[in-house]
Amino acid sequence: MRLGGRMQAAVEVLEDLERRHRPVPDALRDWGVSHRFAGSGDRAAISNLVLDVLRQKSSNTWLMDSTSPVDLVTSVLLRTWNYPIDKLANELMGDKFAPEIKTPEELTALMSRDLKSAPDHVQADIPEWCEAAFAEAFGPGWMQEAQALAMRAPLDLRVNTLRADRDKVLRSLKASGSVESRFAAHGIRVPAPHGPKRQIAATSEVAFAKGWFEVQDEGSQLAAHLTGAAPGEQVLDFCAGGGGKTLAMAAEMENRGQIHAFDSDRKRLAPMVERLRRAGARNVQIVESEDTLNLLEEKMDRVLVDAPCSGTGTWRRRPDAKWRLSQENLDSRIRDQDEVLDQAARFVKPGGMLAYVTCSVLPLENTERVEAFLARNQGFEMRDAAEIWTARAGGDLSPPRPQSGPGLLLGPARTGTDGFYFMALSRRT
Repeated sequence: MRLGGRMQAAVEVLEDLERRHRPVPDALRDWGVSHRFAGSGDRAAISNLVLDVLRQKSSNTWLMDSTSPVDLVTSVLLRTWNYPIDKLANELMGDKFAPEIKTPEELTALMSRDLKSAPDHVQADIPEWCEAAFAEAFGPGWMQEAQALAMRAPLDLRVNTLRADRDKVLRSLKASGSVESRFAAHGIRVPAPHGPKRQIAATSEVAFAKGWFEVQDEGSQLAAHLTGAAPGEQVLDFCAGGGGKTLAMAAEMENRGQIHAFDSDRKRLAPMVERLRRAGARNVQIVESEDTLNLLEEKMDRVLVDAPCSGTGTWRRRPDAKWRLSQENLDSRIRDQDEVLDQAARFVKPGGMLAYVTCSVLPLENTERVEAFLARNQGFEMRDAAEIWTARAGGDLSPPRPQSGPGLLLGPARTGTDGFYFMALSRRT
């Protein structure tokens, strides 16, 4: 496909998203099924165009003074993919499959507008109602964090030390430009591609099939590492889902001790079975019933609560979610967070740790939930999260604290990761 055909395809997908309000992967998949002539390079380019439009939808809309998908796709090509206006016009000339775009003179005038004169939330590419929460979370640097969440994310891998070491995995991925992660001791980063280029298919690598690594954002790796699971301990992953943090902790525990993986939605646990086998993790028990779970009460050295949340910290990877988030959604997540924290607390033994993690950057889901939990549960107290960071992650960065309140707040501008919150609590003896 030529550029014009790719642009038109992206426009059609964006129109489908607007009309049917469904996840991006579903719309892209359906487009691919109905256009089987499109090659893998075409599909990658179309996906990149759609996602880049959604990442910077607000600022592109302001610059183009239009919500038209054609105009937004054009803006991405000029602004993000660095197409010169004349080159774009020439490439589309005579292409019967290309959408009709504005004239070079019109585009030159629009692209010369100063985005700094736009409202702050437009410059930040976030919903206007989220602006105050970002400022509360990050302080003066809030816009940089929001803008970083509107950029493409790299591909992060976690080396499975039960099967391989980082040097071994790096050698196997040499062609990808992969490098060691900044903070995660067993992390590898593959830079985000530019323009139409596609990211490597890591799960198609032989090394993945051998169980040498898992795909996992460095922030998620750090959240598991900061929990501090050690060989011989009893650990409960209370919201285990597909098992990303369970697998990370199993490797850190060197297959000694026990991890009990539970999720209120049993169907989410199913993919973990194959992942555990591939990783060689033998110290994980998948807990499917409430009766079995209840036997663990007050017996756990550590309980990890990776709470259901708004996912604001993952907007780089799921930009469509940014524009679907509402206060009603947020209120529902807050109720879930309070509930799972209270439920999980009863499994912590005296002197044990309760680790609270979200992939959100919003104070309502993070610091305020910890403070509300402590108000309801006098038997718990805060641990020094900054001290945990310095001891276990540290590196060349001082603890990434929220603007106010307890815990650690990671973000793409300050730590180069997705947005994650971490706080550790101790049960009094």
